[in-house]
Amino acid sequence: MDPLIPESFNHRTEKLSTGRTYHFVDQLPEGYDSKRTPTVLCVHGFPDLWYGWRYQIGPWVRKGSRVIAPDMLGYGGTDKPADASEYSTKKLCSDLVALLDLLGIRKVILIGHDWGAFTVGRFSLWYPERLLALVMLSVPYTPPSRVYLPVDEVARLAPNLGYQVFFSNKESTRYIEENLGQFMSLTFRAPESAVDYTSLGSLQKMLQIPRVEQFKGRSVLSDVEFKYYESQLSKGMNGPLNYYRTAKFRHDEEMDASLPSNLPPNLPVLFMWGTCDSTATPFLINKARKFIARLQDVALEGRGHWVLTEAKDDVTEIVVNWLNGLTSQPTRRGKL
Repeated sequence: MDPLIPESFNHRTEKLSTGRTYHFVDQLPEGYDSKRTPTVLCVHGFPDLWYGWRYQIGPWVRKGSRVIAPDMLGYGGTDKPADASEYSTKKLCSDLVALLDLLGIRKVILIGHDWGAFTVGRFSLWYPERLLALVMLSVPYTPPSRVYLPVDEVARLAPNLGYQVFFSNKESTRYIEENLGQFMSLTFRAPESAVDYTSLGSLQKMLQIPRVEQFKGRSVLSDVEFKYYESQLSKGMNGPLNYYRTAKFRHDEEMDASLPSNLPPNLPVLFMWGTCDSTATPFLINKARKFIARLQDVALEGRGHWVLTEAKDDVTEIVVNWLNGLTSQPTRRGKL
């Protein structure tokens, strides 16, 4: 498994019982035993792929875990329905359960980054019986809201989420597809970069600037990695952007099911975030602690949003050490 050679991983494509076809990487450790070997299911965010876990898959497999990393719905080699309602977290979680059932896996260690963190948090509410442990990266847990807030109101209350107004508009699909390279260059940047398009209207303006190189800072991707992402994301951005168009569908499903606010009390949870990530605010991080009984949180000092790459060794090792040292202690906090 070479992180710079996507073909060196074990790729599979299967049709699930939900009727949707998923592409995923499925890596087995030496001496794999279906009854004893733990399984780690990795859920990527936006605009990412299974490939977002390229630096973690090998080390986790060598530590004795089976690692499964799908292209989530709308991405890469997985189905890409046009309708935004197909991307509700309830349906995404149903797909993940169907994938586990297909593979004969009852319980997993579930890990998510960005939108994947939000999804795995909801998975723990929809399917708590399928989890051994939960890891959330970059996006802290938020409970189901009893009141539906349109995205414009969300952006007013949280200006750092202003970009979501643009993404929720269907016109953003065409705009980003026509400027995909520029969008990727703006998105996959290290925290010291002066680029920040989270505020309302800023991304549209930046996409109109001819040369992204004029922005200070470096990319978190090598040229080889950038080209692979570009080859996959060029298959279409409607699916990835549809995640930002599901708020009302999600709210209605969650209210109909009366989902709880708190994560399961016996579920061990690890949360990691970069201290330079503008989307992980202290307010949200502190709020999340109220709903998680068994929480360890770790601040990755000086890191930004793309912790799977920026802090690849730290993330890999912290997860391994945390899983090895799980105790009944309700809360521990740390910094790196």
